[in-house]
Amino acid sequence: MWASRLALIAFCIVAVAVIYFTNALLTERYTEATRNRAEVRLTLYAGNLISELQRNSIVPQLLSRDQELINALRNNDFSTSSQRLLSFVDEIGAASLMMFDRDGRIVAATDRNRLGENHRGTPYFLDALRSNQTVFTSQVEENGAYAFAYSRRIEDAGAGLGVIVVEVDLRKLERGWASISDAVFVTDSEGRIILSTEGRWRGKMEEEALATLSPSVAIERSIQRQIDWTTIPIDAFLRGDSLLRREMRIPFQGWRIVGFTTYASVRERVNGILALEIMGFAILLSVGVWLSSRKTASRMVFFQRESAELRKLNIRMQREIAERQKVERTLEVAEQTLAQSSKLAALGEMSAAVSHELNQPLAAMKTYLAGARLLLTRNRPQEALASFHRIDDLIDRMGAITRQLKSYARKGAEKFSAVDAREAVISAISMMEPQLRSRKVEITRTLPNGPAMIYGDRLRLEQVIVNLLRNALDATKSSPEPRVDVILAVGETVHLMVRDNGPGIEDLDALFEPFYTTKQPGDGVGLGLAISSGIVGDLGGRLTARNGSSQGAVFEVELPIYEEEIDVTAAE
Repeated sequence: MWASRLALIAFCIVAVAVIYFTNALLTERYTEATRNRAEVRLTLYAGNLISELQRNSIVPQLLSRDQELINALRNNDFSTSSQRLLSFVDEIGAASLMMFDRDGRIVAATDRNRLGENHRGTPYFLDALRSNQTVFTSQVEENGAYAFAYSRRIEDAGAGLGVIVVEVDLRKLERGWASISDAVFVTDSEGRIILSTEGRWRGKMEEEALATLSPSVAIERSIQRQIDWTTIPIDAFLRGDSLLRREMRIPFQGWRIVGFTTYASVRERVNGILALEIMGFAILLSVGVWLSSRKTASRMVFFQRESAELRKLNIRMQREIAERQKVERTLEVAEQTLAQSSKLAALGEMSAAVSHELNQPLAAMKTYLAGARLLLTRNRPQEALASFHRIDDLIDRMGAITRQLKSYARKGAEKFSAVDAREAVISAISMMEPQLRSRKVEITRTLPNGPAMIYGDRLRLEQVIVNLLRNALDATKSSPEPRVDVILAVGETVHLMVRDNGPGIEDLDALFEPFYTTKQPGDGVGLGLAISSGIVGDLGGRLTARNGSSQGAVFEVELPIYEEEIDVTAAE
């Protein structure tokens, strides 16, 4: 089966290739003679046109020196001037001759009906009067045809007396071109048709002219004017693409001549040979089809078997589609349940966050209250008052934490300002003082000499530092000599490092996930590092964690340095 298909494809490819190359070869060979004849004919047309223009171009120069015409203009006596022009027109072969006086009035002409006309504003009069040379002009007449004329000033002793005009008869060339099967037109330097075998084309650009009347129709009308229609083959002009366009430049004022030649006979000869080739290939193909028809019965049985299998497959697919629709409906219900569960989880996460963030200030307040009670019993009210001030600060901090948690829910913008990270570190360590007193933990603090300014919220930064210190203290519970190092450095960024000598971190990948904790139940809910990471991200920084080279965990916070904007206007 596949072999027969490949053979059919190869046969079709060979047939198309043979027909294509045969068509190209024969068309090129048969049209070469037609193309050469058209080019020779177009060259002849261009030569005749140049010859006619050159023959008429010398006439104004000769007539401008004619003494009889000069005397007539000088004496204003034109009784014999028209007769003298008539004696020249037949020998010259021009369309007409006219002589103008200085005011642009026709004083002598081969067409006596034009005597007395005033052409003072015409280009051929004005240009010739202003120039010392022969001037060629063309203008559109009322009937749409173009008139061509050579004009030259007639002068005597340097003074202009009038203008002699020779109208060139180029229409006889058009009539000669129309007598054969070509459609020919001449364009000026702007591409506008000035001479044409088809009158509708004059005055138009080539695209406009061909839209008005196609070349094939123009050739057909030319032949109809010369011979009887019954002698033309019935399908001679059915194909508009059986035309050859040739273009040639005329060495005169940028003119071009374009000709369309029909070569339908060439196409007929090529089509005849191609028809024989196609017939031969069709016969070979029919023989191949007849030979392959013997396998039709077995293929029909195979197709019937496939049809039965397709029907079974269709029934199976319908069942699967029904089951899938049922699963989709169940999935929609599950998605709604999951959305509700997500809302409840968000509420639980918020409650756990509030509990975690408020636990540290409450513990510190309890310690300060116990200290204040002891100081009051010992009659030390000033020191007890200092404890109450710290309790008041912790209450303000709890309110700030509550506002921050609300801002998380609203996703609103924060109001940041310049913050000294050193003061935040000192305040956070001071807040952790009650826990430090309850345990023997060595705290090393390394701070820069100058300010470490960032752009953010001091309370939120202290909250991050407290969370990191609390985790470090919890991690060193099992260490015989617990130690926590707090290092603050200023370089390209503000770098804060909290390092402990605890057992280290087991799962670094899940460390910043909400509710992930390694503490015992009741000691924490696993939100401290998740909240801290979010706060550092809001401040434009980064919170990372790693295990130390020897032991313990290392938490690093990098924050961009605050660069104070300089008021240039005020400085100036």
